[in-house]
Amino acid sequence: MKFLFTSSSQFNLANMFTFVNITAGLLAVYFITEQNFFVAIIMAWIGGAFDIFDGKIARKYGLSNEFGIQLDSFADFLSFVLVPVFLIFEAVYANANIGNLIIVAGAISIYYVISGLRRLIYFNINADAGQVENYFTGVPTPLGAILLWLVYLGYIYSVIPVYLVMGIMILIGWSLNSKIKVKHL
Repeated sequence: MKFLFTSSSQFNLANMFTFVNITAGLLAVYFITEQNFFVAIIMAWIGGAFDIFDGKIARKYGLSNEFGIQLDSFADFLSFVLVPVFLIFEAVYANANIGNLIIVAGAISIYYVISGLRRLIYFNINADAGQVENYFTGVPTPLGAILLWLVYLGYIYSVIPVYLVMGIMILIGWSLNSKIKVKHL
C-alpha cells in the first residue's frame, strides 16, 4: 500500500480519487444516453466531490506530479465539460422541438467543448505541481458545469426558454477563457 503515498506512483491516493471522478463521469454519460438525467446529474456531482478532494489530498500528502495534473484535467474535461454539454444537448436541445436550429445548438455545444478544452490546456501549460494560486483567471470548468446545471434546472422548470439556454451557454463558454478573476477555494 506504500504506492498510495508515493508521489511518483500513477496510482497514488490523489490519483485514485481522480479515477473515481472519471468513473462517475463515464457513468453520467451512460445515464444520459439512457435518458436518466437525474442519475446522470448525481453521478456528475459525485465526480465533482472527488475532484475537490483529489487536489487537497495531493497537496496534503505531497503527491502532486505531472501525471496527476494531466489526469485531473482529463477528468475535468469529461465530468465538467463533456457531461454537462451532453446533458444540455440531450435533455434540452434534442427534446425542445427546435427544428433546424438543432444545428445551431450543436455548434454552440461544440463551441462550449472547445472553450472548456482550451481552458484546461492553458491551465496545464501554466500549472506547477503542488502550487495553488489565490485566483483563477477565467471561470474554472467545475464552476462552468455548475452554471450549466443551473441553466438545465431553469429550463426543466420552465423558467428559461431554449433560446436563452443557447445564449447563456455561449456566455458561460466565453467566460471559461475570459479575464474574469475567480477566487480559489
